[in-house]
Amino acid sequence: MSLEVRAVAKGVRNAQRRLGAAGGSKRTEALHSLSRLLSAREDEILEANRGDLDAARASALAAPLMARLALDAHKLENLREGVLSLARRPDPMAEVLRETELDEGLILRQVPSPLGVLLVIFESRPDAVVQIGALAIRSGNGVLLKGGREAGRTNRVLVECLRESLADAGLDPNAVAGLEGREDAAAALDLHDLVDVVIPRGSGELLETIRRSTRIPVLGHSEGVCHLYIDEKADPEMAARLAVDGKCDYPSACNATEALLIHREFLPRAGALMTALAEAGVEPRADQFCKPCFPDSILATEADRGREYGDKILALFAVTDVWEAIEMIHRHGSGHTDAIVTENPDTATIFLREVDSASVFHNASTRFADGYRFGLGAEVGISTGRIHARGPVGVEGLLTTRWILRGRGQCAGDYGPGKRSFTHRSRKTT
Repeated sequence: MSLEVRAVAKGVRNAQRRLGAAGGSKRTEALHSLSRLLSAREDEILEANRGDLDAARASALAAPLMARLALDAHKLENLREGVLSLARRPDPMAEVLRETELDEGLILRQVPSPLGVLLVIFESRPDAVVQIGALAIRSGNGVLLKGGREAGRTNRVLVECLRESLADAGLDPNAVAGLEGREDAAAALDLHDLVDVVIPRGSGELLETIRRSTRIPVLGHSEGVCHLYIDEKADPEMAARLAVDGKCDYPSACNATEALLIHREFLPRAGALMTALAEAGVEPRADQFCKPCFPDSILATEADRGREYGDKILALFAVTDVWEAIEMIHRHGSGHTDAIVTENPDTATIFLREVDSASVFHNASTRFADGYRFGLGAEVGISTGRIHARGPVGVEGLLTTRWILRGRGQCAGDYGPGKRSFTHRSRKTT
């Protein structure tokens, strides 16, 4: 056990309790400060990122990881907007979820509460530092951030921005801390008395390694194997646009479309789809039924089912109806995001009702499965689990609840047969 990592985590725990108890205006002030710092230190951030990119090229980092590693002015502007979006939201902990009068002068309230200390382990994406840090500040959580070493320079500058933003608002900057190196990460995974939740952002291999290495609850998803089902009643032009967007908008993202399930009756109308994929530079891997309509495709194998490519490669499989599509999604998907293209409302309803994934869409790209696009301000990650949060995890997913009881000296022994009775009267919350 690293005593240094334990000391850092203990500092985060202590600072988090003060952050969670601070007024919402203080956390809002910190978010506004963070937005300003991202502008003021933009040149420093981008210079650090260029250093990371140069080192990554020299080490022949894989292309999908290189794409995730890169920051530019446009990405920074999106990050600033996400931070400001969170700042504009009401304080999530000011809400009273439930209020019950147990008896006259005995009032029980259920209120939101931070999860506590988050350990977030991620690969390549330095923008995750800002997204996760901003969400932690808004929700009153402390956070230990362990990024990949390939983004070390950029991550260090961004963690400094988070800490400075807290200090600017009169809050303890130790609520945010960066960890470096695998030894630090391994030590943090042993801190089940100080860390409340581990959130991995990266490959399925990363998630499974973490799950095997800790007693701390893990919130996340393994692969992002997202399907787009093209129904027999699909509009051909719409199907082509959604397939290209889902695959090409950001091929290495976990919400990128990895497979098309195409109704056999649609195949004769797949010309626009074939042309659009070719023009976008997508490599199709088609089964025996789809290949005649996609003559330049590679013949798909069983290895292409349930595969997350992270690149401009797309699997194409024919199905006979929506029920076969659903069955294939459940067998080979990852429960992340799946979508249908159809003009038949009944078929759409079946798909939306029956597909058991965290996000299910009709006539929309799988790329919409994102905390920012959902209006959450940002996301700490995507969860495909069934306990607590599911789908993009924003502020609400980082909160639990607690109970606040205010009385006038009542004792539990005052109530029971022949004694006082509870009123259990629900009171409206505002």
